[in-house]
Amino acid sequence: MKIKRVEHIAIAVNDMDAHGAALEAIFGLKKDYEEQIGETRLAMYPIGESSLELLEAVGPSSKVGDWIKARGQSLFHLCFEVESIDEALAELKQKGVKLIDETPRNGHGGSRIAFIDPSATGDILIELAELPAGH
Repeated sequence: MKIKRVEHIAIAVNDMDAHGAALEAIFGLKKDYEEQIGETRLAMYPIGESSLELLEAVGPSSKVGDWIKARGQSLFHLCFEVESIDEALAELKQKGVKLIDETPRNGHGGSRIAFIDPSATGDILIELAELPAGH
């Protein structure tokens, strides 16, 4: 599997607007885009070749809301950009790595994503993302 870069670092927050305003005021970051996927709202703040992703629950079945209830506002996951999500998943399956997603699903900005089970990575949630061409 070819990891191209750390695509983003995701942080679970209670109030995305307040945290985004703090990132803008303190560090001069600019929001690249915002979207809602299911019951989770997200915003991306580019930093060099990577981004900070703020995640906020907007519905009762959002995993982000469950995370915050259990752990408070904190690091949610790391996302690695891969060249091919299908090849990456095939390689991980061959190695016997436990996956949350056996097949890719739709993710941020039109990407194809999959999560590795934290039990395989030292209790750190890792997302793999294949970005759309030209991204």
